[in-house]
Amino acid sequence: METTSPPTVLSVVIPMYNEEEVLPALVSRLRPVLAELGVPYEVVAVDDGSTDRTAELLAAFRLGWPQLRVIGLRRNSGHQAALTAGLDRALGAYVVSLDADLQDPPEKIPDMLALARGEGLDIVYGIRADRASDTGFKRWTAGLYYRLVRRLAGPSVPAQAGDFRLLSRAAVDALKSLPDQQRVYRLLVPWLGFPSGRVTYERAPRPAGRSKYPLGRMIRLAVDSVTGFSAAPLRIATWLGGFSFLVCLGLMVYTLSAHALDHTVAGWTSLFTGVLFIGAVQLICVGLLGEYVGRIYTAVQNRPTYFVGHDTAVSPHSEALADTADTADTADTADTPATHESSLRG
Repeated sequence: METTSPPTVLSVVIPMYNEEEVLPALVSRLRPVLAELGVPYEVVAVDDGSTDRTAELLAAFRLGWPQLRVIGLRRNSGHQAALTAGLDRALGAYVVSLDADLQDPPEKIPDMLALARGEGLDIVYGIRADRASDTGFKRWTAGLYYRLVRRLAGPSVPAQAGDFRLLSRAAVDALKSLPDQQRVYRLLVPWLGFPSGRVTYERAPRPAGRSKYPLGRMIRLAVDSVTGFSAAPLRIATWLGGFSFLVCLGLMVYTLSAHALDHTVAGWTSLFTGVLFIGAVQLICVGLLGEYVGRIYTAVQNRPTYFVGHDTAVSPHSEALADTADTADTADTADTPATHESSLRG
């Protein structure tokens, strides 16, 4: 007589890249928290092409933890793409996304689940109420980022909310249906407009390992956030063009006046400054246009943003048959190929 396992209530998706140093601490804290919930669960660890012993350690932990599921990507695809791979394959009625660095506490997952079930919410955000563990520069850049995206994408974007959140199955399915390629989930999720709640916590220092999200990746995330959710930069380019035109008119009047007064040599400085200013404005405008053209180019290519190498929840034979379909399904998200941590860590 065949028996069927109960449906999965909770999936915890964890993107990972070179996290061998922090993995033991993550497992020791996460496993008892989920065991105490008393509901069927799975932990979906997405190995984003790690080059250290992350894959080896995951395989070892899985021997004694059957709820641990490992998805290995064929190459490093970036934090948001790895998160997408986990969301696409998670089976739970509720899905929590969590970074492996333990700066966002897994002990808050029961509170998130209880809030979502008790109030019928589709989204529960983890809000960082205290960031004392971050450097002053990190806090400053994070604050600047959230002020920027809230101004461009609207006040629905919660301040100090990273990628630690709970989503209902309805919210996950809605995200999977979106055609966006260069995804920034901290903006996409609020855009859905689903009923949401918040759980606050203190941000802890990383217990082991080091940050894999340098300043360049932070800037890239900010650029993707702005260009993916607003046409404001193009309007800024228009205003810069109008302002430069007014400056040119002023310089023209000044030049004519200087010529009439036989002070033509004295106008060299203003002319030189004007040429430099116009050149700078033109380069800025071309750069802004290039960002949007690049996004259009990426969308037209329609390339998958990740390729699954293996999934321990799927037999090798089934995985081979499904691989082609999966690569087509993954074309709905993108992230710059990059090492990662907690997206801007802000």
